[in-house]
Amino acid sequence: MSLLGFCEWLAGTAWSIALHESLYAYPLVETTHVLSLLLFVGSVSVVDFRLLGFLFRDVPVSELTSRVLPFTVAGFALAVASGVLLFYAVPVRTYQSLFFRIKVVMLLAAGLNALLFHRHAQRSALAWDRLPTPPRRVRAAGAVSLFAWVMVIAMGRMIAYNWFDCDRQPQPDFVNWAAGCVVE
Repeated sequence: MSLLGFCEWLAGTAWSIALHESLYAYPLVETTHVLSLLLFVGSVSVVDFRLLGFLFRDVPVSELTSRVLPFTVAGFALAVASGVLLFYAVPVRTYQSLFFRIKVVMLLAAGLNALLFHRHAQRSALAWDRLPTPPRRVRAAGAVSLFAWVMVIAMGRMIAYNWFDCDRQPQPDFVNWAAGCVVE
């Protein structure tokens, strides 16, 4: 079964239909997703701005991250759970959304950036933890993180618009390919 086939099957399930058509549940899930992103991206941004040397320059990075970590974890957990439910409510349209696909790429970029930061830059944190402006590679990690999360939020917001939906044809060949549209 292809991913599109799986999404089509998922869209036909009773729970998916009920969630999508719900007067209260879908808006509640959507609101939870937005608020959890505020919590998650807000706490990540505080750390990123510290890594860039823009905020809290007199606070060691390690102390700042330990203080915001509970908010980051809570926001991330809620964002993932509510995001999965949003996908579950409208799986075919979401899967075929060009903006959703860009969002997924940016999520992967943000995750890879965080992994590389924790594997490499944070190993030498004792050398730069208390510096008002960390080394260039640390600042670069903060900048990439900020850019990736801004793009995740922007692309997530754009999913709501039907500018490039597969049911709106004709579309440019590139859009049909990138969105996974099946055009007959």
